[in-house]
Amino acid sequence: MQNFIDPKAKIGENVEVGPFVTIEEDVHIGDNTSIGANAVIQNGTRIGKGCKIFPGAVVGSIPQDLKFGGEESYLEIGDNVIIREFCTLNRGTKANDRTVIGSNCLLMAYVHVAHDCIIGDHCILANGVNLAGHIEIGNHVVLGGLTAIHQFVKIGEHSMVGGGSLVRKDVPPYIKAAREPLSYVGVNSVGLRRRGFTNDQINHILGVYRILFTKGYNISNAIDIISTTIEATKERDNILSFLGNANRGVLKGFRTNS
Repeated sequence: MQNFIDPKAKIGENVEVGPFVTIEEDVHIGDNTSIGANAVIQNGTRIGKGCKIFPGAVVGSIPQDLKFGGEESYLEIGDNVIIREFCTLNRGTKANDRTVIGSNCLLMAYVHVAHDCIIGDHCILANGVNLAGHIEIGNHVVLGGLTAIHQFVKIGEHSMVGGGSLVRKDVPPYIKAAREPLSYVGVNSVGLRRRGFTNDQINHILGVYRILFTKGYNISNAIDIISTTIEATKERDNILSFLGNANRGVLKGFRTNS
């Protein structure tokens, strides 16, 4: 068994390191983390406590960005994150300085997270999910396998994107998105109930999205109507805030050709 662990790396207590692992100089690894065989942890990586990194993962590699000039940048990973086999996670560029993955996330095999992405807590990225650069993902988001997301897209908290999706537009919070082109297909009611949302809260969210997606209004008109006719709640205000900051535009409601 032969590892390369730079003596300047900062490694916490009870860290398990498998065979043929590389850990470079500017790396911090929190307590009770495990690193599987053949994993590579590169400079600028900051890993929290209780994480599990499986064999073959490449964590903290430089961005796949031709504008990258070798500047100092980081990949920050929270606590209790599971990174399965052959994930590739890039550090940031000078644009944002860092790529961030929150706590209690699961990244399944072959997930790619590009430079400057921000991923919230309690997210699940299934096998083969690919994130381009500068993507923002809220808390409690689930991305189905083989989903590919365009750069600069935002995905709101508590949303779920179906497997094999091509995500070119922003996905608002609390919804399910699927089909091609990617469309609103309902409120993520099952996921919301699992996280303690009441039926009243879910129905309130549904009322907002009926106006936004099923009444035929454009986004500006829908925002005005939601603001004046729907009771102000945390969920309503989160949706309105997301819509107001959706730089790539928002996905559409699903319509059949009939």
